[in-house]
Amino acid sequence: MADRHLILILGDQLTPTVSSLKAADKARDRLLMAEVQEEATYVRHHKKKIAFVFTAMRHFAQALREDGWTVDYVRLDDPDNTGTFTGEVGRAVARHGPGRIVVTEPGEWRIRATMAAWQDDFGLPVDMPDDDRFICTRADFAGWAAERKQLRMEFFYREMRRKTGLLMDGDKPEGGRWNFDAENRKPAKADLFVPTPKRFAPDETTHAVLALVGDRFADHFGDLEPFWFGATAEQAEAALAQFVDEALPSFGDYQDAMLKDERFLYHSILSLYINVGLLDPLAVCRRVENEYRAGRVPLNAAEGFIRQIIGWREYVRGIYWLKMPDYLEENFFGADRPLPDFYWTGETNMACLRAAIGQTKEEAYAHHIQRLMVTGNFAMLLGVDPKAVHDWYLSVYADAFEWVELPNTLGMSQFADGGLLGSKPYAASGNYINRMSDYCADCRFDPKRKSGEDACPFNPLYWDFLVRNRERLGANPRLGQVYRTWDRMDDDKQDAYRRSAEAILKNFG
Repeated sequence: MADRHLILILGDQLTPTVSSLKAADKARDRLLMAEVQEEATYVRHHKKKIAFVFTAMRHFAQALREDGWTVDYVRLDDPDNTGTFTGEVGRAVARHGPGRIVVTEPGEWRIRATMAAWQDDFGLPVDMPDDDRFICTRADFAGWAAERKQLRMEFFYREMRRKTGLLMDGDKPEGGRWNFDAENRKPAKADLFVPTPKRFAPDETTHAVLALVGDRFADHFGDLEPFWFGATAEQAEAALAQFVDEALPSFGDYQDAMLKDERFLYHSILSLYINVGLLDPLAVCRRVENEYRAGRVPLNAAEGFIRQIIGWREYVRGIYWLKMPDYLEENFFGADRPLPDFYWTGETNMACLRAAIGQTKEEAYAHHIQRLMVTGNFAMLLGVDPKAVHDWYLSVYADAFEWVELPNTLGMSQFADGGLLGSKPYAASGNYINRMSDYCADCRFDPKRKSGEDACPFNPLYWDFLVRNRERLGANPRLGQVYRTWDRMDDDKQDAYRRSAEAILKNFG
């Protein structure tokens, strides 16, 4: 049929209203979904991440069939599977003889570049409608950015609040302030009642995926089981409902806290469902707003959660498409050290890193402060090549797709873009980690010691990082007081910091 369309659905487009399907005809068109080796291995993704995407894809394909679509689904272990999107589209074109290929624009530049060649490869028109599951289009973000010298998220976030009407009181922000972040930095105590995220027992489909992943990706990072992620929109909605009922009221207060025996605290664990399309981000935000307006959730919790989605999530996506592909090469500090091996093993005497990496290995999850102020902070202070840090984050987290992970890593975590995303590096000593967590109590190192063998490595590395990068950071107005503090130190104290840092740096190559 010359008028038949072949519609490719990617593993992060698991939404029945995705733009590629809006003008499709169930009786005429054919949908293609494919598990491809290239996508599972271009970085060595966590086993649990691969399993989550594949089982969500298989469940979504079944839901589409039940809704009347004809789905051509290629499993990873199909003996004829070529292992690439281009190869599988080519085989599907031969099977179905379509007159056109349709795919919602992918979220990653690398895949978009591959698809740009398909019209010539297959001699067919290729339609690539925008991904309208985002609030801000790429064009709108580019227009917003063109009018500004500094691309600060806070001002973009205000535009998104006005556009959506979320937490607005007429033309003013609810509560008279746009941002309640200052109220969301409380350290947590171990005696808090902390809910457990919604867990789902694997069904037959998921068990088959787990067996496949265990066989094909045994040498990849991370633990495959226990596997408790949901795989369907209904399960994602159940996870949302439990978060809203049990955790959201305290989410704001403790969103920056860390406890070694409470891996999830009051976090939602919804980003993986949102990022593959099982939850609609705007609908999630409206659900949270409704809880605030019903008086069941405080404003600082609702605002803090909504800001992460319509503010930060939308903002980093805009930055990604605005700056790629050159953004991947950003390295403001010229950092070139290799990533320490313990990022892959979790075997380190530093309790905070051991906890954050250990739970990453087991859960394919760590919350944003563990990522930013523990693993990311240490890598930046150490001087690790930011591309190596990027590869690690993209590999190990179930919610990591390059469009959201890359700006978070290179920009926010490593300051490799020189301040495009943030006004100063997120550098901190052991005192921050000690204040916001209970990690330090069981650590081999003392967060109160500033130098010497027993000092928390974050302490001398913090000052060494600032000193060795003074030419790049010295004029930063937010660091002026910090450098004045360094300049007031006596020579012996400065030397002790630098010698301790030198020993640590030498230990890591």
